[in-house]
Amino acid sequence: MIPYATAAEAEAALGRSMTWAEAAWFRYSAATPDYLLYCHNLVILLVVYTLAPLPLALLELWAPPKLTSPYKVQPRVRLTAAEFLRCYKDTARVLLLTVGALQLVSYPAVSMVGIRTGLPLPSVGEAAAQLLVYFLVEDYLGYWFHRLLHTAWGYDKIHRVHHEYAAPIGYAAPYAHWAEVLILGVPAFAGPAMVPCHMTTFWLWFVLRHVEAVDTHSGFAFPFNPTKFIPFYGGAEYHDYHHYVGRQSQSNFASVFTFCDYIYGTDRGYRYHKQAASLAKMKNSKDMAMYNDEKGRLAAFNGWKQD
Repeated sequence: MIPYATAAEAEAALGRSMTWAEAAWFRYSAATPDYLLYCHNLVILLVVYTLAPLPLALLELWAPPKLTSPYKVQPRVRLTAAEFLRCYKDTARVLLLTVGALQLVSYPAVSMVGIRTGLPLPSVGEAAAQLLVYFLVEDYLGYWFHRLLHTAWGYDKIHRVHHEYAAPIGYAAPYAHWAEVLILGVPAFAGPAMVPCHMTTFWLWFVLRHVEAVDTHSGFAFPFNPTKFIPFYGGAEYHDYHHYVGRQSQSNFASVFTFCDYIYGTDRGYRYHKQAASLAKMKNSKDMAMYNDEKGRLAAFNGWKQD
């Protein structure tokens, strides 16, 4: 809660006039306890989860397949409206029970690490730098948590639920066993714990992280998607391969970027898959010179000896 009764007191403490954003934040949060501000996270999560995947869901349900198939990673898979609704209801229930319960007891940890609610608000540069750190920390820790969930016990007891969607959809991004929702919350909170931020940045972090998860699970790879211009970003096609392989998958564990998979060699199956697909396309095009050249590179990549 901001410790000033009036805007004049707040400006006197700042030693300057408030920006329009700070004035809006003062009006909204001055009389609201910090705990309630923190609990906004649950509402924000449910709103983003409901709205972010909706356009692509409607596109898949209502648009002619000829229009959408070129952009679907697995074009033969088409879910019904009932299946979309079931995914939404099951996931929303798990989020309410897990994240909702966590909200009731986790505020002391948020307060202890130094996430603040007062003035001044962070600058755009400060918030951007913090968000970049959060994405990098979450991606690295999430990579290892994800690999642990692909051990025999982790997969059979917990992670298999998330892999029920071999061709993922946006609404399946947080579709998981309740224990997995809590486990993967640790990497998501680690960044803000290491580099404390303002509550507004904290909210924005979880919005962006969830939108990114929806994108990577969307099942669509549009050429104009702005995420294609983010260095080392995996995207829908990259993560879709992980779901397509399923239980046996030892590829593409990273949640956001691709460098952990590259460093630790867990993108080998995906790179081979991409080269094999490229080879098949060349063969179909009857460009045999290019086909034979690519075949040689693919054989070398896989450690084969050419005939």
